[in-house]
Amino acid sequence: MTGLLICAALRIEARAIRRGLPPRLTGTRVIVTGIGPRRAARAAAYLGDQAAMAVVGFGGAVGGSLRPGDVLVASEVRFRGQVHDCPTASLLAEELARAGLPAKVGPLVTADRVVRGAERRRLAALGAHAVDMETGPLARAAAGRPLAAVRVIVDTPQAPLLSPATLARGLAARRTLRSLGPVLVRWAAATIPETVPFPLSEESLP
Repeated sequence: MTGLLICAALRIEARAIRRGLPPRLTGTRVIVTGIGPRRAARAAAYLGDQAAMAVVGFGGAVGGSLRPGDVLVASEVRFRGQVHDCPTASLLAEELARAGLPAKVGPLVTADRVVRGAERRRLAALGAHAVDMETGPLARAAAGRPLAAVRVIVDTPQAPLLSPATLARGLAARRTLRSLGPVLVRWAAATIPETVPFPLSEESLP
């Protein structure tokens, strides 16, 4: 069984994570899945055998509890009527806090499309903290193994995605992503009894 698999939708996300990882690290693999649930589901078929999985990248807040730049660690991932639990979310949040990246823990929803306005308010009323478009299908593929879902917030209802400040928020979020890698490695070490190392790589899946 292999070690930690880190999934990111965008190449820019994967590169930020990879550059933050310790040099000559083994046992950790970074892949690019593509944007949206359809591409994520296709990527899930190629994930292979992994001991733990982390889905990491940018996300959007649905309520007022998160601001741009905040980090959300999913306590559960909701996708098309199913709920995938992340029982080690608190452990990961503690590791992030020790690294100077305080994170909030709460439900993450994977949507089929970009969520705006009334739909965000509806999700917030159901207790969700943030939304993305990839984690759900990948969470299914985790198949009971340790799963982490981490989203750095780029947009909120008060700071929409299509606004002049989006670029600055995205650059700041990318810097935060670079800091996540070592924390995810420590999280994996704490949740995987044994890790079979393999070379660090960044891949794009078909």
